[in-house]
Amino acid sequence: RDWSSDVCSSDLMWMFANAIMCGNTFILKPSEKDPSASNYLGALLKEAGVPDGVFNVVHGDRVAVDAILAHPDVKAVSFVGSTPIAKAIYETGTKHGKRVQALGGAKNHMLVLPDADLDMAADAAVSAAYGSAGERCMAISVVLAVGDVGDALVAKIRERLPKINVGPGSDPKAEMGPLVTREHRDKVAGYLQSGKDQGATLVADGREHPLYHPTDGGYFLGVSLMDHVDPSMDSYRNEIFGPVLQVVRVPDYATGLKLINENPYGNGTAIFTRDGGAARRFQFEVEVGMVGLNVPIPVPVSYYSFGGWKGSLFGDLHMYGPEGIAFYTRGKVVTSRWPDPGTSSVDLGFPRTR
Repeated sequence: RDWSSDVCSSDLMWMFANAIMCGNTFILKPSEKDPSASNYLGALLKEAGVPDGVFNVVHGDRVAVDAILAHPDVKAVSFVGSTPIAKAIYETGTKHGKRVQALGGAKNHMLVLPDADLDMAADAAVSAAYGSAGERCMAISVVLAVGDVGDALVAKIRERLPKINVGPGSDPKAEMGPLVTREHRDKVAGYLQSGKDQGATLVADGREHPLYHPTDGGYFLGVSLMDHVDPSMDSYRNEIFGPVLQVVRVPDYATGLKLINENPYGNGTAIFTRDGGAARRFQFEVEVGMVGLNVPIPVPVSYYSFGGWKGSLFGDLHMYGPEGIAFYTRGKVVTSRWPDPGTSSVDLGFPRTR
């Protein structure tokens, strides 16, 4: 059986091993915007002795995707990308009778209560917002500052930003690289401008970084921090997928929780507090698939499984752990009987236990 995938490299690492271990061949259709890591992975697996035809890399755009979704030999499809495409992949694949696991977008919130350790919260927010230039589905893109904690928290985040070195991967000192394409870099920069135009405060504007030049190569954007963001703003309502952290001031826990639960995405969230009761209440009340308690990026360890709720997941089974094994296998029930020919008799009734 062939199990196909169109995913980013990190998610791929959670898929192909389980698929192959369960006896399947695996077809990877990487994004045409950044296929080199998939090629390199294929070369490493071949060098390691994986037989030809077990792990396959197929390049292309929508034409290749449509062919995979319709091919009768492909039994199941995994996908990670934006929510509109994930939904289309799910609907098309299931229409062709395939098992589909399609992970969509995210708008991950971090709720910071007044009793939180603000240094820990600021470190977590910076790491979770700007790692991988914010281009990961588990990035924290919104901090919900509860009560009067906002000013102190924003100040602590701001003082950490100059320490982040932005540069190419060839620079050993670089901690954050460029965005994937010029078009996406410009889209992210557009959210900075629209946020400013709609009343947000640009505490740090990534367009002021020396490497930001819209007409040059590299597609760099510096770290950006937006304060006093309102949930009605375009930058809040949409997934930015870039190195932009937004701060929304909320009066209390209930208001913050309501914002998280009303969001169309349900991938990951976090709460920072010293109050065990508040943390326990949050883990039960929040409508999100992956929850961190003083943990900024709540990616489950391997014996659980990765996957969100609502518009962040189409399908029933998550990515790895026991659910991943279930996705890459199909159960078979065998009922057997070995009677003594000398005592056997015809019984047209349904088999039963006694």
